[in-house]
Amino acid sequence: MISVSSVSFSYTPSTSLAFPDFAVQAGEHFLLLGESGSGKTTLLHLLGGLLRQYTGSVKIDNTELASLTETSLDHFRGQKIGFVFQKNHLIPSLTVEQNLMLSPYLAGLKINKKKIHEVADELDIAGRLRSHVATLSHGQAQRVAIARAVLNEPSVILADEPTSALDDKNCDRVIHLLMKVAEHHHASLIIATHDQRLTSVFKKQLRLSPQ
Repeated sequence: MISVSSVSFSYTPSTSLAFPDFAVQAGEHFLLLGESGSGKTTLLHLLGGLLRQYTGSVKIDNTELASLTETSLDHFRGQKIGFVFQKNHLIPSLTVEQNLMLSPYLAGLKINKKKIHEVADELDIAGRLRSHVATLSHGQAQRVAIARAVLNEPSVILADEPTSALDDKNCDRVIHLLMKVAEHHHASLIIATHDQRLTSVFKKQLRLSPQ
């Protein structure tokens, strides 16, 4: 499903990050740990095709990401990979439904309103589909971001620090929600974090050291 081999990435000629080899099988849940500067967000962005020009091999579904053109990568990413960022990157002026409709549209897929309503119902936001994002609570907006990530039924879900600003109760709620949604859609889940509260939840872990 996901494989990383001999990968390094340089932001500048004098700054290079090297990553250990690892693999994540279909449906596995994986925790990517590390303090600031360890490269966990960089690695997550490499897995999602948001950063390119790396050395080594990054494969999703046996497809080498570096082999794809920008257009092909956009479509591949939209159909195969769901993102949950620390900031939700929703468009405040649009409704919840309109924000969700952008997910299949940008991936070149047909917009399926029935599917949108099913996912919204699964995440308890069906009653807010016609609400503008700017009117949502933080928790509701986070659920919209998760809904957007899984709407296209990706095979991989990547989450970057989804619990860093949450108290224990909401941390537990968000993590189990992500795991539940990933299981429902048979997706591999990788969470990058420095939040030590999550180490007791995930059996499979990769810890990066500062470089």
